[in-house]
Amino acid sequence: MATTQVETHRNYIGGKWVESVTGRTYPVHNPAHTDQLVGEFQTSGADDTLHAVAAAKDGLKIWANTPAPARANIIYKALDIMGRRAEELAETITVEEGKPISDARAEVKRAMAIMEYAAGEGRRMFGYTTPSESPDTVAYTTRRPLGVVGIITPWNFPLAIPAWKIAPALICGNALVFKPASATPHSAVKLLEIFEEAGLPAGVLNLVTGPGGQVGNALVESPDVKGISFTGSTEIGTDLYSESAKRLKKVQAEMGGKNAVIVLSDADMDKAMNGIVQGAFGSTGQRCTATSRVIVEESVHDQFVTELIDRTSKLTVGDGIDPANDVAPLSSQNQKDKVLEFIGIGAEEGANLAFGGRDLMDGDLKEGYYVEPTVFTGVTSDMRIAQEEIFGPVLTVFKAKDLKEAIDIANSVEFGLSSSVYTKDITKAYEYINTVETGMVHVNASTLGGEVHLPFGGLNSSGVGQREQGTAAVDFFSEVITVYIDHAGEAN
Repeated sequence: MATTQVETHRNYIGGKWVESVTGRTYPVHNPAHTDQLVGEFQTSGADDTLHAVAAAKDGLKIWANTPAPARANIIYKALDIMGRRAEELAETITVEEGKPISDARAEVKRAMAIMEYAAGEGRRMFGYTTPSESPDTVAYTTRRPLGVVGIITPWNFPLAIPAWKIAPALICGNALVFKPASATPHSAVKLLEIFEEAGLPAGVLNLVTGPGGQVGNALVESPDVKGISFTGSTEIGTDLYSESAKRLKKVQAEMGGKNAVIVLSDADMDKAMNGIVQGAFGSTGQRCTATSRVIVEESVHDQFVTELIDRTSKLTVGDGIDPANDVAPLSSQNQKDKVLEFIGIGAEEGANLAFGGRDLMDGDLKEGYYVEPTVFTGVTSDMRIAQEEIFGPVLTVFKAKDLKEAIDIANSVEFGLSSSVYTKDITKAYEYINTVETGMVHVNASTLGGEVHLPFGGLNSSGVGQREQGTAAVDFFSEVITVYIDHAGEAN
């Protein structure tokens, strides 16, 4: 019987694919079929990270002095290559992370849009001129790169989130050390292949795979790393921010969410239902902007719940590579265990398990990390399932007497990433916009995503530091320098 050759993937440091100095690798498995090995990846440590930092310092000398439009040309080349490899990238995402192939294809398109926008900033990296209070003096501002920057990304968007950090960081002239999530390194490898083919100079973008503690800590502790862009859990992000602040590093941290949708009695129920079901169960609920809570005005609550359960029951669960499936596996055994634990907690707290909640083990599903889409009703704000991020296909439903109570419920968590209201009343829509405590606010639309030219990020425990995407990304990845030029002749 023939055996399938499993590829061992290397780090990318100083323009070369190299093995870790640890001499160790670790396996990554397909979450839909856990007996299928995606590949072996380097178990890197602090020494590997410091080698990458040193390579980035060398690459910075070339890249920071490359004109921004020329930097843009390389990103445009990478964009073209990504377009040619789009389906391959989508399949890679689904096989290593688990999400439905339609969501993976959408992620590739998003990554491409991000790169296109970032490349365009190569001709829009504006400073400004202003009159000086001194005679014969020109005053203006210009931008410089931060220097060497650490990029730390999560597993749930293994291509798009790296792209929305790496592309703006590169256009600003920085050199990077990229640490992807240990669960999804294959997409990162392919992204590095794309930039290598595009002609990015050696050392400008370096890839180090392995445990977040060792690699991330080395980035934080290195005096040569001037900034860190992080997306991940609130717990890790808070520690990273604190330790980086002690060393005066520039940090942006996009963290957790507990996103709420408010449904008022005058809402377009079909539109609301479509947005909520996709927001809660698309990508298996494994998005920071996923809909976790629905707060329904009491006069339409029962009707809403009946329709919600009907639509949820029709979702198909299975391998994400099959486009017929709506809900795919969770990314790992740890994620599955966490989701099942929270389902048990919800039942113990007295919430009503209105639908789902099962550990799916029938047929082919026993080969992967599947949990049935789950709806809890009768939820109150003091319950753990109402407060803590579950990051899976679990939706909690609340009842509110009016908009004010609904907003109070929405604001009753430590997070503040994304939220939405469905209503036809413009006055109520603006009352919600002006009082809900989230960094991104939607009216008659899902809590998901955002557009690449607009800032992305949250309030409170959902985020700290400057926003990502749009011109906010340029603000983070560059330093503003103020210039004064006295052009007067010799003093009399």
